[in-house]
Amino acid sequence: MNIPVLKIDQFQEEIPLNDFYANTFSNHIKLNKTLISRPHKHNFYLCVLFTEGSGIHEIDFNSYTINPGKVFFLRPGQTHFWKFDSKPEGFIFFHTQEFYELKFIEHKLNEFPYYYSFQNPPVLKLSTKKSSILKKKFQEIYSEYLKKRAFRELKIVSLVNTVYIDLLRRYTANIQQENRYSSNYLSILEKADILINEKFHEEKLPNFYARQLNITTKHLNRVIKETLNKTTSELISERVILEAKRLIVHSDENLANIASRLEFSDYSYFSKIFKSKTGLSPINFRKKYLNK
Repeated sequence: MNIPVLKIDQFQEEIPLNDFYANTFSNHIKLNKTLISRPHKHNFYLCVLFTEGSGIHEIDFNSYTINPGKVFFLRPGQTHFWKFDSKPEGFIFFHTQEFYELKFIEHKLNEFPYYYSFQNPPVLKLSTKKSSILKKKFQEIYSEYLKKRAFRELKIVSLVNTVYIDLLRRYTANIQQENRYSSNYLSILEKADILINEKFHEEKLPNFYARQLNITTKHLNRVIKETLNKTTSELISERVILEAKRLIVHSDENLANIASRLEFSDYSYFSKIFKSKTGLSPINFRKKYLNK
């Protein structure tokens, strides 16, 4: 069974608005329980603030604790699900890329660090004070969403942008000044990440991505090493292994077919590489995950 990709128009809404959705988290869970009761992907950007509750949020096979003051970010294509120990509360909104970028022509969603790279953590912990301030802004978004006022979309996207900027400041607050990289390096990293995400199935060598970016392989390696402390090959390999994990766990495909889909020469080579990166063979990884 393939992992479902949920679309924005599948979610039940009280006041429909093209390409945007907002709700309290408890109501969101109640209305859409059948959609989100198992691991799934989205075709949109999602942001959620928890004000109450506890549990685990698994995103691309990494587990994060849920507690008050936590903010989570999800970009299209990421696999996730929730598991709650106590009743959650908070606010959630999500939107398409077009909803935001058609109104902010000078700013793109993938310029926010929590959206532009799989390498950046999809979670932010806020202080009680900051969480209270942000809660009021989420409430304002939700209130505007429920009312059919003039210029509703413009107001909502303006409020969303304000939230994103506030979160950006908190997200980057702990980065030491000496670790802030040049805009050129960050631009290269962003473009490399997008390219790898698009081409990792068939292109697994650094020189391909360097050529696409019109830079030398040596320079691409330097940028990735200085910003992420990884090699380009490691970045490509991590994306391949992430996709392999998704397919192994969330599909019923034969493992040999998965190896073929990822364009490995044969299953034994795929299994060897997968085990070297995860410590488990593909079949044992599937068994361990499904028996959790």
